[in-house]
Amino acid sequence: MTEANPRTTLVLIRHGESRAQEARIFSGHDTCSGLTELGRRQAMALRDRLARTNELGKVDALYTSILPRSIETAEILRPALGNLAPQAECEWCEIHAGDAEGHTYESYLERYPPGDDPDDPFRARFPGGETWAEFYVRVGTRLGRITREHPGETVVVVGHGGTIGASFVSLGDQPIRAGHGPTHEVNNTSITQWRWNARGWRLVRFNDAAHLYDL
Repeated sequence: MTEANPRTTLVLIRHGESRAQEARIFSGHDTCSGLTELGRRQAMALRDRLARTNELGKVDALYTSILPRSIETAEILRPALGNLAPQAECEWCEIHAGDAEGHTYESYLERYPPGDDPDDPFRARFPGGETWAEFYVRVGTRLGRITREHPGETVVVVGHGGTIGASFVSLGDQPIRAGHGPTHEVNNTSITQWRWNARGWRLVRFNDAAHLYDL
């Protein structure tokens, strides 16, 4: 278990709806083209909520993945997060899709059918892609380091569904397969929050997207 100050708070926010989601394509470093208009409105709704409620209190650090959809979301949220400049790191990126990047879900899944166990954490779904096990090690390692770097602080990470799923594995001590649930169910711009106490990490809230009600 990662050692951390009892006051450490980690807030994970999924990016707004992306153009890749709308087009139903696998997108990563080379093909992510940012948010849709709805995605920007989702991020603005969250920004306005956080500015109004101040529910996160003082935010000490803001991180994103290097993908445009996360960076754009973080930039929209900045005024409600102390106007901190987001620090972009690949460790927070979604699972790397390898050769599937840029292809539609339908075309590539037809080319590479799921097989008997599509959620096998030790088998890459696509050539050149990460396995779920590799992905959770990557993100989980970064989660452990960020709490040591920011003891007693509130840290916000604007990432992906997979980022949030990885937190259930690394912070919630769930088996690798359990990460698939939050990864695939979490809403765009939703808030997932973890807090460290004397007994370990505790989940404060998951998939909080009340700000999207009117959208």
